[in-house]
Amino acid sequence: MALNRVSQLCQDITRLWLQLSRVKDEIMQAESRPLCASDITFQLQKQFAFLPGGRQDGCPIVVFPEFPTFGDLPEEEFHSVLTYLTSVPSLNASGVGFVLVIDRRLDKWASVKATLLRIATSFPANLHQVLILRPTALYQRTISDILFNLKKDEFKMKVPVIMLSSVTELHTYIDRTQLTEELGGTQEYCHEKWISHRTAIEGFALMVKKTAQTLQSFGTELAETELPNDAQATTSLLGAHTEKKDQMKEDLRIAQNQGGRLLESIKEPVLKNPEYIMNQDELENLATVQRLMSQLDETEEAFDEFWQRHQIKLEQCLQLRHFEHGFREVRAQLDTAAERLAGFTDVGISPAHAEHILRELNSHEEKVSDILICAQALACEGDRLIESSHYAVDSILPKCGELRTVMEALVTELRARKGHLLKAMELHQTLEKAAKWCDDGIYLLASQPVDKCQSQDGAESALQELERYLDTTPQYRLTDIGAIWREYESVLTAELRELVEKGFQKQASMLEMFHKRMVSLKKLAAKQTRPVQPVAPRPEAYSKSPLSSPAHRVPEKATNEDDAPNGETCRRADAQRQNSTTRHASQSEEEENLAVLRRHVMNELLETERAYVEELLCVLQGYAAEMDNPAMQPLIPNALQNKKEVLFGNMPEIYEFHKRIFLRELETYTESPELVGRCFLERMADLQIYEKYCQNKPRSESLWRQCSDCAFFQECQKNLEHKLGLDSYLLKPVQRITKYQLLLKELLKYSKGCEGSDDLQEALTSILGILKAVNDSMHLIAITGYEGNLSDLGRLLMQGSFSVWTEHKKGHAKVKDLARFKPMQRHLFLHEKALLFCKRREENGEGYEKAPSYSFKHSLNMKAVGITETVKGDNKKFEVWCNAREEVYIVQASTTEVKMAWVNEIRKVLTGQLKACREASQQRASDQTFQFPVSESAPVSLSPLKNSHRGSVKKGEEKKMESASPEPSSSSSPKYNDKSKGWAKASLSLDISEENDGYSSTEDPLNSDPEEEVGRKLAPGKYTVVADYEKGGQQDLTAKSGDVVQLIKEGEDGQWFVRNLKTSKEGWVTLSNLLSLIGESKSSQSLSSSEGSASGHLSTSSSCSETYASFSDIKA
Repeated sequence: MALNRVSQLCQDITRLWLQLSRVKDEIMQAESRPLCASDITFQLQKQFAFLPGGRQDGCPIVVFPEFPTFGDLPEEEFHSVLTYLTSVPSLNASGVGFVLVIDRRLDKWASVKATLLRIATSFPANLHQVLILRPTALYQRTISDILFNLKKDEFKMKVPVIMLSSVTELHTYIDRTQLTEELGGTQEYCHEKWISHRTAIEGFALMVKKTAQTLQSFGTELAETELPNDAQATTSLLGAHTEKKDQMKEDLRIAQNQGGRLLESIKEPVLKNPEYIMNQDELENLATVQRLMSQLDETEEAFDEFWQRHQIKLEQCLQLRHFEHGFREVRAQLDTAAERLAGFTDVGISPAHAEHILRELNSHEEKVSDILICAQALACEGDRLIESSHYAVDSILPKCGELRTVMEALVTELRARKGHLLKAMELHQTLEKAAKWCDDGIYLLASQPVDKCQSQDGAESALQELERYLDTTPQYRLTDIGAIWREYESVLTAELRELVEKGFQKQASMLEMFHKRMVSLKKLAAKQTRPVQPVAPRPEAYSKSPLSSPAHRVPEKATNEDDAPNGETCRRADAQRQNSTTRHASQSEEEENLAVLRRHVMNELLETERAYVEELLCVLQGYAAEMDNPAMQPLIPNALQNKKEVLFGNMPEIYEFHKRIFLRELETYTESPELVGRCFLERMADLQIYEKYCQNKPRSESLWRQCSDCAFFQECQKNLEHKLGLDSYLLKPVQRITKYQLLLKELLKYSKGCEGSDDLQEALTSILGILKAVNDSMHLIAITGYEGNLSDLGRLLMQGSFSVWTEHKKGHAKVKDLARFKPMQRHLFLHEKALLFCKRREENGEGYEKAPSYSFKHSLNMKAVGITETVKGDNKKFEVWCNAREEVYIVQASTTEVKMAWVNEIRKVLTGQLKACREASQQRASDQTFQFPVSESAPVSLSPLKNSHRGSVKKGEEKKMESASPEPSSSSSPKYNDKSKGWAKASLSLDISEENDGYSSTEDPLNSDPEEEVGRKLAPGKYTVVADYEKGGQQDLTAKSGDVVQLIKEGEDGQWFVRNLKTSKEGWVTLSNLLSLIGESKSSQSLSSSEGSASGHLSTSSSCSETYASFSDIKA
């Protein structure tokens, strides 16, 4: 049908084209002339012959006026003019023959003869009559009459040739109205105007001819054009054809305008003088122009009809191509939607998972709804095309039917999938409620205190609590597994079956635990009435017994009384055994409860880890990958171009680690969550990647805030259907590394005494270390103004904010005193090699842009630093000084704990440098060709703290301080003398001034000569035991290596009264035994010199300080 329609349309176009061709042929036939006025305008202007427009009996009149040089005219010129003049009248008029009027009144016979001969031989048309006005002169007239009669035959004219003597005689042959005024007529004639009219008419005819040819060519092109196969080509073709049509219409309009102007010019005499009678030539000109105008109108009408049908054909073709393109797109979308819908076979492994799948299905349903709307609109469009008698109905109709069939199938499948998933969610929710009921029950069991349940009232209360729980929540129980199989048969997968079975197993385990606990509680709650069974001796026993006399009964009574305690002891033993059995059962239940809680924490760890990996993948695919998508490039602002690494940092590296390594390894510990600490310890180095991410976070946050409102992020968020913006997901890695320590704490809480508890504790410590390193690095990168390389300062150990006072000995007294009362707020960074003082500056902005920055002020080299632990009057202060206390910095911490942490860390740094210096000295000494006698250096003199503050320190704090105190090496080290290029024994002056108290790690100030060993001074204080010490008696003082002892006082005989703080045993110890007992251990309380005395051996002072001084500050 469509092909017949197309064929009929082509036949109509062919018919119109043929009609247009006929119109063109008529125009060509009517206006086909050998010459045009424009070609011989110059010859016509000579006017040796002209057409005045008159007629004699219908014959056109050609006038040959007086022209003296007529004989000199070239033959070609003469022939061209006559040919043109004879072609002007109509075919009917020229067919009758022309009447020639030759005016030779002022000429001679010779001229008459020559004219007649030339006309006879060269006149191109038929002649009807020749009228000659002979010369008027008497002689010439006579000769003309005689010679004309004699030589008439020489002219060979087949028409009459009449010699006329005057114009009056001419009027007898031709009416005066048909003659011009020169020949005595009344006809108005202007030769120039005649030439102009003829040129215009011929030009108009030529324009009409060309227009017809152009229309014919365009019609041929349109008729032969094949319909394109795509909408774009059809649109382009329609546009091109429309443009050509408009050009054709413009040419027609120009031709019509020119014809109109020509008609006005021809009618001008009549318009000026209504009585003016147009001659025959003027009438013919008018008719010719009118005929051309009419033919032009017919041509335009035929072209418009042809174009209208051609345009309809192209527009219908374009509609068809659009419909076909839309059909292909919608069909592909429907197929994709159906394929995507077919993938929704999973019913989830948890309620959250099922809910997530349902959300995805709902989201897919919304997209499918949009596709269905488009498909329905396309089908309606096809119906409209069919109703409008489109030529391709046979192609459109089946496509509309196919669309409606696919739409109906997709809607049906979507409803089925949704119902299927809702059914699965119902089962998931049932299992979840049952699991929560079991978890709550297990938690209830775990939360019941075992000690309170040992009493009768406590056992009854706990039993009632369990019974109430079982009675008040029956709707959450799973009753019949067979009923679940039958009800949810359509949605049961292997995984879901396993979940159902596990749910029943879990419920059975919980109910069994409840049953065991209730049995135990019932036993404890039962009233234990001990039956009294008095045993009386049989009478025969007394008679037979040799001890039955009263004298012997007293000992028997005593014996019974002695046996009574033994019976009570047996009863107590039985009760203890019963209680022990009950405790063992309670402990077993508690262990089971803890195992359940561990599994819950492990499940949370795994579920959140999987969700975390999915979120990272979503961000990388939905945002990071889209930044490389060419289609999204116009939406990306310039500030975001090539900034993917800044925005996302090393998130791809984090994702790959968790996806391919960490998540898989965590899943291997699903059944043994108490051992998961090993996984963290093995991957602790890999978790360091978070430090790089956190360091980049301020740059990422700044870039995000700069571009957060751009269309790119909005489009990505829309495509991902995220409710939260990208910034929330960029924070996920920071939140995740923080979450690990919380989960490890929970696992450690429920894993006390388990096999992997030590690993969990170590993993927790390591994770906290990573968090501290991340936090420290975030502060470290905010330091500005430091000219050197911070990495050269070694590892960052601690950082924090303090109030700092400065004292400079070289400064003015008022400045120094004033400085004590005006603290500076400084942020300190303790590195392995330097201590940096910075000023904290808060930045304006939001989020990470509000993070503070630190302006570097100055630094202290740790090799030249000394410390004083406690400053008089404030236990939160300590001193850091250098250069023989010329520069002193009093540092006040926020709490005592913060202060002690910093002091201990600084002490470790100094001790480490001291040991390194000793090892270097020993190496240098061993390389020499001679050696000095080596002896153990005397222990450092210890100055106890006698103020009330030190005396009130608790034992726990003392032990904490004791574990943090360093133990210096005991080997002596010679000092290199630069001046003598040799070795010299290092000496320690005992006249240490107030400014030089303490030590540092640059050199060893603790060395002494061998002769000083005997005279070593000890002072009251606490010391760490380095060798075991025992005396004979059990109550005597004993000490093991590592114990902390306190020297209380020194006796007159040199013995010391010592107390072991661990065992609280006391006793006197001789000096020699004491020296072997504590070796080179130093006091855990102080390593200070006297600030008020110049005594050389660090005697007791009131400074209440522990001081580390630089060796370079000690006067040798």
